[in-house]
Amino acid sequence: MEKNFMKLEIRELDKRDHKKAVQFAVKGMHFDWYMDSKLLLNLYGRYFWYLSLARATQVIAAYAGDMFAGVLLAEIKGEDKKYRSFWKSFYVKVFDVLQNLFAKGGSGVYDEANREMFTRYCKQTSPDGEILFLAANPEMKAKGTGSFLLNEFARREKGKNIYLYTDNACTYQFYERRGFQRAGEKDVILKIGHKKIDLQCFLYSKAAE
Repeated sequence: MEKNFMKLEIRELDKRDHKKAVQFAVKGMHFDWYMDSKLLLNLYGRYFWYLSLARATQVIAAYAGDMFAGVLLAEIKGEDKKYRSFWKSFYVKVFDVLQNLFAKGGSGVYDEANREMFTRYCKQTSPDGEILFLAANPEMKAKGTGSFLLNEFARREKGKNIYLYTDNACTYQFYERRGFQRAGEKDVILKIGHKKIDLQCFLYSKAAE
């Protein structure tokens, strides 16, 4: 595993790699569970990326030579936002309106589940920040990009209480193997068009070290 880490390095995220990050998310987070159309997958992937990027105070990108390996976005209390873009914010707002009109049985149910878990979580813990986005290049032969990014994040934010949302469409076990504890879970049924999707929503956290 260390050999894989040695091939990776942290660099500033290249703007040309934003589109690749969207595709990493579409594949790694299995958005195709919810929608079949490639157009909708790309539109939703871009929405998810823009939404996370607008909130991010930490943008940690990993590269292996010239290859973009993966990226982690996080929002930490007291830190400045890294990116501000009128057009990205406008895209998010328009997409939110369309979701509420045509897919409220999906996005609304999912968001409400997360809010319920977070409310319960905050009764016991005062979090310092949230991991918003973590995705790795599925075409990378070397493994360990996700761990590499989490290790760099932990180094920068040592002593912080961090949480994240995920679900059983993603490889949530990845976080369990890296010391995150399940702090909340809720079963939901998403209704998107003619599809009904049984889903388990999770909130994971990692205590300060």
